[in-house]
Amino acid sequence: MKDRTVEVLPAPLLDNIGAVATVRTFAKRAIIVTEGDETDTLYVVISGKARVFVADDKGREVQLNQLGPGEYFGEVTLDGGPRSASVMALEECRCAMVKRAELTPFLEKHPELALHIVRKLARRVRDLTENVRSLALMDVYGRVARLLLELAENREGRLVISEHLTHKDIASRVGASREMISRIFSDLSDGGYVRKENGQLVIARKPPPRW
Repeated sequence: MKDRTVEVLPAPLLDNIGAVATVRTFAKRAIIVTEGDETDTLYVVISGKARVFVADDKGREVQLNQLGPGEYFGEVTLDGGPRSASVMALEECRCAMVKRAELTPFLEKHPELALHIVRKLARRVRDLTENVRSLALMDVYGRVARLLLELAENREGRLVISEHLTHKDIASRVGASREMISRIFSDLSDGGYVRKENGQLVIARKPPPRW
């Protein structure tokens, strides 16, 4: 289970950013930024959820992350390069937008944001290293098990995944076909590892690692 709180900006910083930012609302399924765009804006999610993904010219997608209130994206463009991924609103999203020209003096005045960005990028490097390790050394079953355990939250002694996930969603995150994910979930369910309760996925017992 990953601690998502380290991704969220503290309330005082959010207030300070809100004082200098332009706020815009994006409709559900709207593309907020597109991979390869030459833009220089930092986006902070005020409300709603968004998904970060990459895609090829055949429309195949791999989801990299999901973002909620207090989280941000676009810090990679601080190096002057293009967007490294696309971001789409999963539901109506309100975002605070700060241009690089405004961000530089803000960072000078509030170095705690710079430190937060550095820590976040360091965490991203760790995550990417682990993802490469999983793709290289784990089979699809192992990658699915790892994803489920990362998404699970401990609620009164039970591991619950509140995020609504389709087999297509999971396939895009672990680099597999939807058909393969369906077969794996059938095995996990038959083995008593996962079950559905009140529309949520519950991990009844941890799936064994597969290498």
